[in-house]
Amino acid sequence: MPCHRYDPLDTRRDFLARAGSGFGAVALSALSGKNLLAHNRPPNPVAAKIPHRLGKAKNVIWLFMEGGPSHLDLFDRKPLLNQLAGQPLPDSFARPVTAMGEANSPLLESKRQWQQHGDSGLWISDWLPNHSKIADDLCVIRSCVSDGINHAGGVCQMNTGAVFGGRPSLGSWISYGLGTENQNLPGFVVIKDSNSMIVNGTRCWGSGFIPAVHQGVLLEGGSQPIANLNRPKGISDERQRQKLDFLKTLNQKHLLGRESNTDLDARIRSYELAFRMQTAAPEAIDLDSEPEHIKSLYGLDHKDTQIYGHQCLMARRLVERGVRFIQLYHGAGSKWDSHSKMESNHARLCGNVDTPIVGLLTDLKQRGLLDETLVIWGGEFGRTPMSEKGDGRDHNPTGFTMWMAGGGVKGGQTIGATDELGLYATEDKLHVHDIHSTIMALLGLDHTQVVYMHKGRPERVDLNEGHVHGGIVSGV
Repeated sequence: MPCHRYDPLDTRRDFLARAGSGFGAVALSALSGKNLLAHNRPPNPVAAKIPHRLGKAKNVIWLFMEGGPSHLDLFDRKPLLNQLAGQPLPDSFARPVTAMGEANSPLLESKRQWQQHGDSGLWISDWLPNHSKIADDLCVIRSCVSDGINHAGGVCQMNTGAVFGGRPSLGSWISYGLGTENQNLPGFVVIKDSNSMIVNGTRCWGSGFIPAVHQGVLLEGGSQPIANLNRPKGISDERQRQKLDFLKTLNQKHLLGRESNTDLDARIRSYELAFRMQTAAPEAIDLDSEPEHIKSLYGLDHKDTQIYGHQCLMARRLVERGVRFIQLYHGAGSKWDSHSKMESNHARLCGNVDTPIVGLLTDLKQRGLLDETLVIWGGEFGRTPMSEKGDGRDHNPTGFTMWMAGGGVKGGQTIGATDELGLYATEDKLHVHDIHSTIMALLGLDHTQVVYMHKGRPERVDLNEGHVHGGIVSGV
């Protein structure tokens, strides 16, 4: 309630006595160089807070290959590896600490056939034959580095920046910084390819200490990707609205005095979003309206590519409708993990994703969406050049490959390098913190300015350690 009462000030002494307590804030403002007033803060927590400034991207599609794809057999060709196959790691290489402890096992050859593609001459193996069509769109980063030696730590850090759970995911940071363009759909969506759960579960797309309204929303497979989306038969819009209004009244009363509980606030807002989604979401996720040639482009007409093709096509439809951050997990349950039977494992998984990924980039480009949509490919780490169990590879966080395309990325280039056997990043290392900072820059966000105060400490996505790679961001 506004207060209309005021007391007149008779003397300058009265004015100074009453205003004196505010002078400290004036001094603090001068010392800190910050504006202490928050009158411009938007009342809607998912409204944009920081305008686009640096990059071109408005949305992100992250193609997450869970389990750790082998860079040595996909994008990082190492002729010396085959020459030394069967021999121990040379003494000139430091012995890595491996997840399964097989650092002294012999080197395992790569049986792939390699070719250079596009004007850029990008090396791609025969496991991804269709990628030759998008070679000049890709910025391949061959010098990625992580701290997570196992899946739990690796997946956690690739999503949140830390090997231990509890911090906000990258999608949550982006939702916090940029908000959402569509009030009828979630701003952050996660889609996985099976009923298996991702390592670490919902913490991979959790909001940590950031308000819970910024957490990701999981879409499942099947006829109802969003649980309880369809309104029960016999329930009209008016009746549904009355029920939600009553619930909102009760919840708002319960929220009084508990405003710091962001989970409760997020739950209240989720009811409203769910109501709006009952109208908007069915149309967004209905692929039947897509023409047959588009379905074929994504591989929906083949059993091996149908599942991931469905995910990729849905991602394009969500991007068109303003969803900010979309994460597509392939191999949920660490299926890219190839400690044995590397040939059969990766051949099958690459066959699942090759056509859908190329279809996604092709479709985005022909619709004029690729320039403003950042597409990212990669897993939590790579694989070792040393063998495991004779026909597999162990985890390798010390040098692996990811790629980016669209969204202001300079395509047709490679960034960084690993050593002659692909074990360690040796040139232009990009730690996960650098990758996150660069993604933020591509979205027009200065990662040093997207800050959330938590327990009196200013927190950032990069844990104060990341740097933007200017070679990736066009125009920086």
